[in-house]
Amino acid sequence: MQTALVAGGAGFIGSHLCEKLLKDNFHVICVDNLITGDKSNINIFNSNPSFTFIEKDITQIEKKDLSEEKMDFIFHLASPASPNKNSPRSYINFPVETLLANSLGTYRLLEISKSYGSKFLYASSSEVYGDPDVSPQGEDYFGNVNPVGMRSVYDEGKRFGEAIVMAYFRKYDLDVRIIRIFNTYGPRLRPDDGRVISNFINQAIKGEPLTVYGQGKQTRSICFIDDLVEALLLAITTDNTRGEVLNLGSPDERSILELANIIKKMTGSSSDIVFEPLPEDDPMKRKPDISKAKRLLGWEPKVSIDQGLKETIEYFRGFK
Repeated sequence: MQTALVAGGAGFIGSHLCEKLLKDNFHVICVDNLITGDKSNINIFNSNPSFTFIEKDITQIEKKDLSEEKMDFIFHLASPASPNKNSPRSYINFPVETLLANSLGTYRLLEISKSYGSKFLYASSSEVYGDPDVSPQGEDYFGNVNPVGMRSVYDEGKRFGEAIVMAYFRKYDLDVRIIRIFNTYGPRLRPDDGRVISNFINQAIKGEPLTVYGQGKQTRSICFIDDLVEALLLAITTDNTRGEVLNLGSPDERSILELANIIKKMTGSSSDIVFEPLPEDDPMKRKPDISKAKRLLGWEPKVSIDQGLKETIEYFRGFK
């Protein structure tokens, strides 16, 4: 049985990854400090003898915290990710923690990976591209990021994380890959997550106004969680990804206003759409060039936006 450590495993993406790994007969070690993750995401795994949960901050984790004789894979997904300052889970509300998770936390996990000889995957973000001057964004684009803006704790944290991962690749020949994740959605998104899809669905179901920032002309490309998890596994198990940077997301670009109207229609909501000022450094374009993922992984998203939103809306309706 192969062993995988999932840092941030109680979060939205992390818990889905844990579930898939368990189904594929991995021994899964989930590490999470529960700042933005939630035990409710992983409680269903507790009865599985192949699942181990360690409640710990990755900035403090060391090999001695792990009893495993081997560690085949390490996935680093640990970081707050929502930019919405009104969300209690936002990286705006955890600025230092976000920077440390992506710097010191990445260092700690790389050291563990080096000691075990593990394959390592760093979950970076499309936010490293900032407010891009080019679209779609390819892995060779260096980005347009404000290094001292409100979003910089996440943007620059991810950029530093990428830099130290590549330093370990070049200095120690560590088997690493960097994944830049674009907007992802699906069941287990929290109602208070603060990101666009959870906000719109939550507001629509409650009959509250759907909040659109700016004129809603900014675009996002949303990828369903099942497609992303499949890509994460391919990225770490495919031989030719060592030292590579890969965009993972859907190239199906939609405006924020279009997404609001789609969700309003799918929920049968009579909510109004209201417009508020655009937040600082909010990207106007988000569309990944996934040609590299297609070439190296043979991967592209399969779940349609209608099917993905249907499943996500049903999940949100289950909240009291």
